Amino acid sequence: MLFGGAAWTACMSSFNTAMQTVAPAWARGRVLSLFTLILLGGTAAGSAAWGAIATRLNIATALDLAAFGLVAGLVLNLRYRLIRLEDLSLTPWVHWPEPVVVVSPKPDEGPVLVTVEYRIDPNREQEFRHVMREMRRVRRRDGAFRWGLYSDTADPSRFVETFLVESWAEHLRQHTRITEADRIVEERAYAFHLEDVPPEATHLIAEPV
Repeated sequence: MLFGGAAWTACMSSFNTAMQTVAPAWARGRVLSLFTLILLGGTAAGSAAWGAIATRLNIATALDLAAFGLVAGLVLNLRYRLIRLEDLSLTPWVHWPEPVVVVSPKPDEGPVLVTVEYRIDPNREQEFRHVMREMRRVRRRDGAFRWGLYSDTADPSRFVETFLVESWAEHLRQHTRITEADRIVEERAYAFHLEDVPPEATHLIAEPV
């Protein structure tokens, strides 16, 4: 019981530290709340499940199954990891250019439709689509609630990325949320662009009708 309690305390401390380390600063509060919800909810659900197993079988068998699960988890951890820290840098990237506007929108105006136009080599279309799937995760994680990639039927080299953000203020927050890891994904996507200038981005704000 003494060693079990010490291990439990050490594991909880490690989980809390890991959670706060890997979460971006702007989302740390949300991540912490979800972590706490899952931890306490999992504890409650696990208690009920193991109680049912112990009732149907017996306490000794339930403890044996739990021990087997712990050992299996340690073995699987060698092959499957939730995150590879060496491939992830959450250092903020503060050099994303600000949107060019003639008239500054109000912060609560929206939704905002952002489009990014790419010119790529049609022979590399499949590679481009694969990288853009990673870009979709970046856009959605940073605040977009809808994302899409469209090809031009009249021009096989033209692709347009679109994503919707709740408001102008939320889109400006996206510029502060991008990390070094996100920048690497963006640079991989931009590398397919054939023109000398970066892909052109436009910002459209929904009008009440």
